[in-house]
Amino acid sequence: MNQAVETMNPATASEESLSQQIAADLNAAFRKQRKAYLANPVSSLEQRQEDLRNLKRMLSENMDEIIAAISEDYGNRSRHESLFAEVIAVTDGINDAIKHLGNWMKPQKRHVDISLYPGGKNRVIPQALGVVGLIIPWNFPVNLSFTQLTGAFAAGNRAMVKMSENSIALSRVLARISARYFPLEKLAWFEETGGVGVAFSQLPFDLLVFTGSGQTGRLVMASAAKNLTPVVLELGGKSPAIIDPEFPLEKAVERILFVKQFNAGQICTNVDYVFVHESQRDAFVEKSRAWVKKHIPDINSKDYTSIIDDRSFKRLEETLEDAREKGATVINLAHGQPGNRELRKLPMHLVLDTTENMTVRHRETFGPILMVLTYKDPVEVISYINAQDRPLALYPFTKNKELAQRYIDRIMSGGVTVNDALFHVAQHDLPFGGVGPSGMGHYHGREGFLTFSKMRPVFYQASFTSMKFLAPPYGRFATRVFNLLVKLKS
Repeated sequence: MNQAVETMNPATASEESLSQQIAADLNAAFRKQRKAYLANPVSSLEQRQEDLRNLKRMLSENMDEIIAAISEDYGNRSRHESLFAEVIAVTDGINDAIKHLGNWMKPQKRHVDISLYPGGKNRVIPQALGVVGLIIPWNFPVNLSFTQLTGAFAAGNRAMVKMSENSIALSRVLARISARYFPLEKLAWFEETGGVGVAFSQLPFDLLVFTGSGQTGRLVMASAAKNLTPVVLELGGKSPAIIDPEFPLEKAVERILFVKQFNAGQICTNVDYVFVHESQRDAFVEKSRAWVKKHIPDINSKDYTSIIDDRSFKRLEETLEDAREKGATVINLAHGQPGNRELRKLPMHLVLDTTENMTVRHRETFGPILMVLTYKDPVEVISYINAQDRPLALYPFTKNKELAQRYIDRIMSGGVTVNDALFHVAQHDLPFGGVGPSGMGHYHGREGFLTFSKMRPVFYQASFTSMKFLAPPYGRFATRVFNLLVKLKS
């Protein structure tokens, strides 16, 4: 017997056995879906629309149980937030895909050079990739999984979905109810029990979509590279808002803080920090206090969502403490109401007078903490943001169209909402995706269909082709033809 096996600790042996079982289960599911795809690689418009309708039914017919499971995973998740982000937005997107799918599926005609290929035809034909893998985070687990499945099913694929370790209750509900709507060879769900994510990312998918942190995204991409699996990465980063002093300040505060409190700030496209003109700093703070007093009078209300887990709650507390200790001005907007560790409720905070050595300057907050920076001139704003990683979103607040366009032209980001925040993500006919450190690739609407499809180029040769007269050995005729073509195309 190998010495390594002889001395293996029982716990290690057990972990290895579990890891092998996880890999075996995932591989079995993948092979099942791959076999089904190869048996029927081209699904009809009617079949795809039926898949989309079943996806919508799966959500709508089990809505209350799904919302309850999400809230259980959070500790408390506002029902209204779940209705808006997880149900309304998703079903609207599915309806949009069903409506436009026939048009998306049509082969596209492309130009043919008739001087070289007279009678030939070019087409681009959308075809299903095959089996796709989706790695879903906990913050909007239904929205992100079902929206990606909408694109995958619209394109005619089969899908395996790996949920977050913070979405165990929801994972079990989805895995149980899914069988009523889809066979396993079409859709399979997996909860994270430890090691599942690593094994999942090592499968030879035809496309792998990951939503989460940049650090984990790099690992997922490295795993996928071993199989040359293409990836879509939806990451995060520090997305800024910029308030023009000519824009109504109260309106800007109202819109920014609504988004910042939504889901307790746990949104990858949330406003991470805001640039306020130096003349309006104090007014911004006072209007923020007033907005929170009116709209979040008690953080222990069921309307205010909990931080997802103890580790995240501690991280946010440490971010605030780090800022205080290093000289920042930290303002509890809940008029001094303390955080509730038992319920994991954290009040909205502003952090001002920050310096480069503070955690809040560099790490995505992903919670109800808003850093406030001041500026005199738009050049300062552009220079600062461009010195950081490219953000997932950009939010200029201005009535000056030239200034808005200047920010759009000079600051690259994944997406933009002008005079509000977040809502470009809710537009079905706009692609969603990051750039550079905030991600790569797009989905939503038509772009989702394209992402999950192989846009396959096909050339149809005519029954007669002059190419046979241009074969070697090359004589005078071929020389004259080639010289003429060079002259015509130069």
